[in-house]
Amino acid sequence: MGDWDAWLGREVAQGDTLDPALARRWLATFDLDMPADGVMPQGAHFCLCTPEAAGAQLGEDGHPRRDDSEGSFFPPIPLPRRMWAASDITFANPLSIGGTIVRVSRISSIAEKEGKSGKLGFVEVEHLTSSDGVEAIREKQTLVYRDAVEPDAPLTPPQSGEGSFAPAAWDVHRQITPDPRLLFRYSALTFNTHRIHYDLPYARDVERYRGLVVHGPLMASLLLQLASRELGGNSLKNFSFRAVSPAIAGEALHLVMRTAENGYELGTFASDGRQCVKASAAA
Repeated sequence: MGDWDAWLGREVAQGDTLDPALARRWLATFDLDMPADGVMPQGAHFCLCTPEAAGAQLGEDGHPRRDDSEGSFFPPIPLPRRMWAASDITFANPLSIGGTIVRVSRISSIAEKEGKSGKLGFVEVEHLTSSDGVEAIREKQTLVYRDAVEPDAPLTPPQSGEGSFAPAAWDVHRQITPDPRLLFRYSALTFNTHRIHYDLPYARDVERYRGLVVHGPLMASLLLQLASRELGGNSLKNFSFRAVSPAIAGEALHLVMRTAENGYELGTFASDGRQCVKASAAA
């Protein structure tokens, strides 16, 4: 697909403020109370240092366009479909309301592979987030780029099959139904204009999803809150998640957690037992 050596090691720094208004909007989105001590729940960093591309710089899918200029942080891999595939997060210190945030992002690897669905491009980005000059979060994020889908391709994921999700194997289970209002609020909080999350005709007719797609980091945020209810706020030291299959708005989503050998195993499942997100954590 190309030689991307010029993008390896490329960095960008962004600044933000975790102001009370942003904190209230984040908490309201998840029906959480304002913390008395001003310390935000884990996952709130997803709404900080968000993309700042002007509207004229957005691509057809809503993501910022990529090109071969020095100002393009991501390489112009010629595959149009982008997905947040995974993240590995280390929590060093909690984020507090009023904190001055700086995030430094660095392209750490770029790889090309051939998958069952065609060519794939993988970009790993290392994010270092600090608050008031103190390291708060380290995250290694994996993005995957894929070929365009044929206009007559079957919709994905398939309609729910005959199987069912069995929560008995898990220590903790919560069922929710993420609806378009939740997706819209999360897109607004994270300044995410990827159209699969709010534009149903685009999601269905162009990218061939069966409905609006629930954000991967939204499901990760819900799992972090599940862990917080069980273990206490800001108790996790590490959290990793990987997208496995799309979750669709308006359909039941099962959030689960159980003790594992080296910490905790978490996940999200559709009602027919199809897994959407795999996650692990350590306290």
